[in-house]
Amino acid sequence: MVKSKIKSSSKDKMFTILLYAIFSLGFIIILYPLWFIIIASFSDPAAVSTGKVLLLPKGFTLDGYKALLKESDIWIGYRNTILYTLVGTLIGLFVNICAAYSLSRKDLVGRKAFMTFFIITMFFNGGLIPTFLTIKSFNLYDTFWVMVLPFSVSVYNIIVARTFFESSLPTDLWNAAQIDGCGNLRFFFQIVLPLSKAIIAVIGLWIAVGQWNSYFNALIYIKNPDLYPLQLVIRNILITNQMQGSIGTGEAALIALRTANLMRYAVIIVSTVPIMCVYPFIQKYFNKGVMIGAVKG
Repeated sequence: MVKSKIKSSSKDKMFTILLYAIFSLGFIIILYPLWFIIIASFSDPAAVSTGKVLLLPKGFTLDGYKALLKESDIWIGYRNTILYTLVGTLIGLFVNICAAYSLSRKDLVGRKAFMTFFIITMFFNGGLIPTFLTIKSFNLYDTFWVMVLPFSVSVYNIIVARTFFESSLPTDLWNAAQIDGCGNLRFFFQIVLPLSKAIIAVIGLWIAVGQWNSYFNALIYIKNPDLYPLQLVIRNILITNQMQGSIGTGEAALIALRTANLMRYAVIIVSTVPIMCVYPFIQKYFNKGVMIGAVKG
């Protein structure tokens, strides 16, 4: 049997070449800033500031990483951020997935009213001061739990997960489970969750990245340095070194300013690489979960 191939016209070939060129250009535009941060973290600050660093490091040095990792507070920040991320992701997943599944059930009494209430909170909130007073009244201020409890609910995540449940779990599945004597809790934990690995992975990644990068909540609601997350510790280290270089005089000030410039790019690498290492493990679920939950309504 001879396989016939459809010959591409010259216009099709030109379009394909143009498409590849556009995608290649877009890839370079996205990738180069990341590559620049990496090579700048290993380069002499003078070479970076004068624009000599383009594709490869100039004046290779590890002083920025050495100065950063010598700070004892950074290890406290790592510990706290890892704990905040783990606990916050588990709490966020439990709250958002449970709420999304409940709202996806058509037999839920007041389903539309609950959904309307959730959506209103996406556009209106009490503001910073009322939120601060609420957190104080619940004795969460300056505690571990202020980073993982008050902001664990995400209406956007609930809507995405609800859409996933509505489109992926047919009502017949629940009816069949009922015939076999399966209750709501058993159905949720033994049937719904195992079939929802894709959306759980996606929502979990979103929550984990948000927790890892969070610093504003800690800046407002935490005053104990032993509870600072990594992002806030890094911010304080950079500010301290920058002030020492700006206020001081002589050789010590120049060294402090050079160290601050070196650390500026090193902190980005140190703070982002750990959370980026999580992505390959859930990549197979990520695309599927995003596409299934993409249509929101």
